[in-house]
Amino acid sequence: MKHCIFLITCCWMILLSCPSEAQVEDGAKEAVDREAVFAGKFYPGEKGELEAMLNKYFNQATKKQTDAPVAALIAPHAGYPYSGKVAAAAYKQLNPQHRYENIFIIAPSHRVSFDGASIYHKGDYTTPLGKVKVNRELAKKLVRENDLFVFNPSAHSQEHSLEVQLPFLQHHLKEDFQIVPIVTGTQDQAKIREIAGLLKPYFNEHNLFVVSTDFSHYPGYEDAVKVDRATADAITANTPEKLINTLRANAKKDVSNLVTSMCGWPGVYALLNITSKKDDIQIKKILYRNSGDALDRKDRVVGYWAISFYGKNKKNQPNMSFQLNQEEKKTLLHIARKTLEEYIRNDRKPEFEEEQFSETLKKKTGAFVTLQKGGELRGCIGRFEAKLPLYELVGELAIASATQDMRFSAVSAEELDEITLEISVLTPMEKIESIEEIELGTHGIYIQKGGMTGTLLPQVAEKFDWTREEFLGHCARDKAGIGWEGWKNADVFTYRAIVFGEEELSG
Repeated sequence: MKHCIFLITCCWMILLSCPSEAQVEDGAKEAVDREAVFAGKFYPGEKGELEAMLNKYFNQATKKQTDAPVAALIAPHAGYPYSGKVAAAAYKQLNPQHRYENIFIIAPSHRVSFDGASIYHKGDYTTPLGKVKVNRELAKKLVRENDLFVFNPSAHSQEHSLEVQLPFLQHHLKEDFQIVPIVTGTQDQAKIREIAGLLKPYFNEHNLFVVSTDFSHYPGYEDAVKVDRATADAITANTPEKLINTLRANAKKDVSNLVTSMCGWPGVYALLNITSKKDDIQIKKILYRNSGDALDRKDRVVGYWAISFYGKNKKNQPNMSFQLNQEEKKTLLHIARKTLEEYIRNDRKPEFEEEQFSETLKKKTGAFVTLQKGGELRGCIGRFEAKLPLYELVGELAIASATQDMRFSAVSAEELDEITLEISVLTPMEKIESIEEIELGTHGIYIQKGGMTGTLLPQVAEKFDWTREEFLGHCARDKAGIGWEGWKNADVFTYRAIVFGEEELSG
């Protein structure tokens, strides 16, 4: 049993021989394949046994969630008896008949410390299922042209986190594929953002990105579930800053035996720095387990998530069809601020010429305007119905939030300098069938039962660190007035909000 427990750890040390200097020399003419050094350790070393294990995991795996093309996956890298079901659930999201030009695999270095990221380009990778071709030409090009990419042979020869992904790809994909194997050494956020920028041109419909990572390391079972849920929710929010903030928050929670929330966070952080800048990405959590599900021991576990990133089908993306650029956001904040101050100070509304606004700001869509004072709510009113152009609506809502929110007295002129504005522009609502469809921090919810309705904006769940059930319960009880569990037999809708404020866009 002790030997089995060792297999689940990402930091399990093993003495391995490295290629000689002659083998890895940049000018070497002969290919030096990277052998499957963890076969027989993290997964079966015999081909038939490995195939049988993979067949079992894929047969048990969650079915493909959507027909939308998969752009990226997050998959675990522990011993197969512990994380294999989760990894198979991730890879089952891929269309096995799809042909990828390149599969970029980004894995963390557990045993070697170095700067930047290492790309193997001396040969191919091998597993008991055969050879995995490396796109050596592209790998060499990346290393040659960018200082942050290096070739550090020891980063690959002793690293399991990349190798263990390969049999899943070999087993599932029916078309030939080639990989770009990347092992990250740096934990400098600025350098990781640079790495993301270098890889961004390759993040397209022709390639697949795979990030190898386990989640919480060594807390108790229940603590792992909570920590890993928070981390996964941060990922699905598709905001790199939220991921970093969540990892820091997890570390501050004083969870017993928690060493890290995610060993491969540099790869995930790099991926989010790419996907957060795209408006055609949706992220779904596929399956969660931890090593306690495979072991009797529950006091020290490692967490595993399968998460998929999809490029949206055009017919399925009504929630993301509306976007605002930075200048349009600043314009709306200016309108809201100017309208608020003119009305409170002089009891009049400023006039704006429609011609000066972009076509986007002339569209009719819902919005909320939130006033805060000293970090506390001072007023918030919104409308779902799209009866006014957006540039007009935010002005009306700024006034309403200051004067018509029955929870507060009207804002006075003396308070204006202390008031900060936040605007949430709403996308069309979509009815959900399962609460698992709610992405905390990304989706707002709207509950309707009979003539009773209520809503909460996406940022509310994030601010109070609520679970889905708490988010729904507060909305049902506090907003719709149908009781804490009233949502269970009500219609529940989700919407997205483009949220921005004066503090964020100051200057």
